[in-house]
Amino acid sequence: MSDTLAVLPQYLLPKKALTALAGKLAGARLGATTTAFIRWFVKRYKVNMLEAANPDISSYPTFNEFFTRPLKVGARPLAAADFICPVDGAISQFGAIQKSQIFQAKGHHYSTTALVGGDAMLAAAFENGSFATVYLSPRDYHRIHMPCDGVLRRMIYVPGDLFSVNPTTARGVPGLFARNERVVCVFDSERGPWVMTLVGATIVGSMATVWHGQVNPPRLPQVTEWHYDAGKVALRQGEEMGRFLLGSTVVMLFPQNTLEFNAQWAPVKPVVLGEAMGMALSH
Repeated sequence: MSDTLAVLPQYLLPKKALTALAGKLAGARLGATTTAFIRWFVKRYKVNMLEAANPDISSYPTFNEFFTRPLKVGARPLAAADFICPVDGAISQFGAIQKSQIFQAKGHHYSTTALVGGDAMLAAAFENGSFATVYLSPRDYHRIHMPCDGVLRRMIYVPGDLFSVNPTTARGVPGLFARNERVVCVFDSERGPWVMTLVGATIVGSMATVWHGQVNPPRLPQVTEWHYDAGKVALRQGEEMGRFLLGSTVVMLFPQNTLEFNAQWAPVKPVVLGEAMGMALSH
């Protein structure tokens, strides 16, 4: 079956209603039912609870608290690299931005302007730059960390669809990451601006950042933006910056001549938080 045919049912599903329902259930305190579901989930997706700061499944009062569980101290040492992988997951794609076009999958590209919610001036900073897209599966650790130091300047909520973001959907839905609901975080750094985009998906009940808390829901009908004074939110490499509820994707943008990617990186390759993503190019 072609990838396009495989994703056809997603066009018909009531994705927002399903996601809202999943969000309510994930936040519900259902006692033994919650514990039983977490046990099933751990077994089904082979979640490694030995890495969790709290490995006791029965102690989590809600599925959300289990899903966003912290890791043990030292579980993800940071590589001595200028840019580190910000999440556990698998590489979707990475490489050069072709003028303004980001490669999604064979036959599919989308623009930096579309990704950041229509701001052509912001997108222009990444013309012929670099991008990296990493997919988080249900089994993965779901907190997002900083790939490098950054000073937050803007956060942009972009409403959109809620397609799945798994590899099959990425191959079958044109412009997927610029169609789905997303939160665009714009940082300054000593190497120039960079962007971390949190992309929502079916059943992803919410996205949150450490400086704002839960961004969605509510699912606002229009692009909404927050501005931050220089230095108000400054985060160091490796610090937590946000989290997902259920699997999703992050898309990072960097200006031209900023970094050289790790030679060991390749599409579909599993990656972990803290491993080397790339080294800075000298200016």
